[in-house]
Amino acid sequence: MRLIDGPGGLTLEAGGKAWAALDLPLLHGERPAVHTALVASQSSLAADGEWLHVRLSWTCNESVEQDELALRLRLLFEPTFWWAPHLAPADGDCIAQHVFRAPALIASATVAEEAATLVVIPDLDLCGAQPETPWFLDLDVPARTFWLGMSRSELTDHVRYRKSGGMVFSPEQSGGRVELGFFVSLDSSPAADPERPANPFRAARRFLWQRYARPLFDQGRPTPGPLEPYVDHTYRWAFESWNDSVWQEFDLGGTRVGAPAFIVNVTQSPNYPGEPSLREVLSVWNQAWFSSLRSAAGLYRYARRTGDDGLLQKALMTKELALAAPMRDGIFPSVYRTEMTEVEVDGKVLRRSLGWDTGYWTNSDRTPTERGIDDGWFHIVDSSWTALQMVRWYTELEPDDRLLAYVQTYAGKLLTLRDGDGFFPAWLHPETLEPSEVLRVSPETSVSAAFLLALSKLTNDGRYQDAALRALDVVIDEIVATGRWEDFETYWSCCPFGKEEHYGRKFERNGMYKQCNLGMFWTAEALLAGFEASGDVRYLQWGRRTLDELAMTQQVWEPPFIYTPAVGGFGVMNFDGEWNDARQSLFAELFLDYYRVTGETELFERGVAALRASFIMMYCPENPVAKSLWERRWPFFGPEDYGFMMENYGHPGVTTPDGVGVGRFSIYDWGSGTAAAAFARIREHYGDVYVDAARGRAFAVNGLAVSTDAGQSAYTIQNPGSTDRNVRLVRSTGEAHEFNIAPGGSVTGSFGQP
Repeated sequence: MRLIDGPGGLTLEAGGKAWAALDLPLLHGERPAVHTALVASQSSLAADGEWLHVRLSWTCNESVEQDELALRLRLLFEPTFWWAPHLAPADGDCIAQHVFRAPALIASATVAEEAATLVVIPDLDLCGAQPETPWFLDLDVPARTFWLGMSRSELTDHVRYRKSGGMVFSPEQSGGRVELGFFVSLDSSPAADPERPANPFRAARRFLWQRYARPLFDQGRPTPGPLEPYVDHTYRWAFESWNDSVWQEFDLGGTRVGAPAFIVNVTQSPNYPGEPSLREVLSVWNQAWFSSLRSAAGLYRYARRTGDDGLLQKALMTKELALAAPMRDGIFPSVYRTEMTEVEVDGKVLRRSLGWDTGYWTNSDRTPTERGIDDGWFHIVDSSWTALQMVRWYTELEPDDRLLAYVQTYAGKLLTLRDGDGFFPAWLHPETLEPSEVLRVSPETSVSAAFLLALSKLTNDGRYQDAALRALDVVIDEIVATGRWEDFETYWSCCPFGKEEHYGRKFERNGMYKQCNLGMFWTAEALLAGFEASGDVRYLQWGRRTLDELAMTQQVWEPPFIYTPAVGGFGVMNFDGEWNDARQSLFAELFLDYYRVTGETELFERGVAALRASFIMMYCPENPVAKSLWERRWPFFGPEDYGFMMENYGHPGVTTPDGVGVGRFSIYDWGSGTAAAAFARIREHYGDVYVDAARGRAFAVNGLAVSTDAGQSAYTIQNPGSTDRNVRLVRSTGEAHEFNIAPGGSVTGSFGQP
């Protein structure tokens, strides 16, 4: 692969073919110097084949006013697949650097019996270094064109970036030198190869991790220490210092139930100097986002490990709440909420609850009301997710027969709801239980498939597996292959952009649907379960592709314009601004599970990084950077607030060093509670150290250091901390062992022996 400089400009050639023409930008009329270098396949910086590293540089000895400085790359073939990290729906829009979590531009096609994938990745060693000259990407599918460059932008339509002009290059900011750089890869193989183009994300995913994320991960980023202190903060915050606001306990149908409140905000802090006011309706949820039962499983494990009977009883009360949801013909609601009122205090109108005596069952209010669906409608993805958590509780924590009976009743109804293609519906009418057409074709079906596969494994009932595999077949064809990652969050949460005119339809300029990565997670999880249940490698191949697409929403670097630790965390959508979103705690174990099956080390690293990232937005001393941001935003915060954690960072699409990007609320079941639950489950399944005996590898999961000898016959575990560590070691063969390591001490083990 090389760049050819000819009369018509630069041409990217590979294999004797011209694949793209590069139009070089001019700075104040000056052509840049062009520097190229091959990153060969033998290099540790390469992942798949060759990558060409290109840097453009200009001398800047005086200030230059120029609205845009951008390379244009015109594709000389006809791609059938396109990908970018964000939508730029119209001319003048752009993909601003704020959303460069794992930035790449991807196009692939079959050309002359070859499957070709072209990838462009910004040089993140340069990107964003100068605040006055921010970077952007763009792609125009009808014009078959990529852009990479610099331009100022402004926000419109939630998190839509539009180039605004007014950029100035000055020698003071640039040191007399302006640089723009990128990596480009052209990966071609016979069209019959099932790996490509079926997985256009693989090369970009691996390169980004190896070049940028792995060096940071090896340093212990985003947080190097043990995770137990974060978990302790979580439960002290929820059940001690903020107990009156977070923990909700009441009688329901003669049974004592309880769960953390759906959401709390900074005005409910014991340190807040004014009167509290609720942000949303006081409620408790068992929904695909906010799953109190999933969080309670983590609390159950913590209470069992620490011998805390009070917390164990709270976990069991949350289980009782889930079982209390009334069934009608096998269908059950997901939310229990109170009536609300408003009061005036010192001239301010405040929102308050009328108490649990006014409670009633309903469902999530994140619904397509413009299509006639409100919170009275039952949402199947919420029910299937809750049923999956019930199966996991039954199999992993305690065999409560009521859980099994409950989910079997629901499963019987679920089987009757499939359409002719194999999809499960999204919403059911509150009275007739007839399905809506909205999201009839969606990755929400994958949650029902995962639930049915888990229930089939538990009961050995083949009906469940047959229905699940048929659902996965249609999800592969209609969702994964086309990138149609539309679910309830895509349009009916904080970002409604496109819900009228682009629901079910790609954005023409970008060749992509509006996408949410929750569906990618659900589908990758279900496809892995489908492979393990059936042995059909096709489910694993499509699961790998889906996981790689999900990985393209994982943060691979520490940008200078993101003012918290970032590597390992996740964004949300290709039209939103979040970093470090709470969903990373759901995703973490999935990457470990795929490692277990595939043996690809990077996947284990990504899972551990996601687990670490699950805690880095927490307000606590262990996070000094985030703690400082919280205190700049909310100066009254103190030790009683340790454990408070916003669901994400940078949601509005902009961040500043003085705390812009830090929010004002905390969702236990989409924040610290889910992070603590992920840690507890991963520690049980993979330990603080995971030993893959068959492959001769050992991995540190939780604040330890692990090394192997030259012959990969033995491993050494070191405790770099200043306190004793109780270490849980899990082997790939299933055995688990616990032992202590003193501060600075080490333990050596053999791969061949427990």
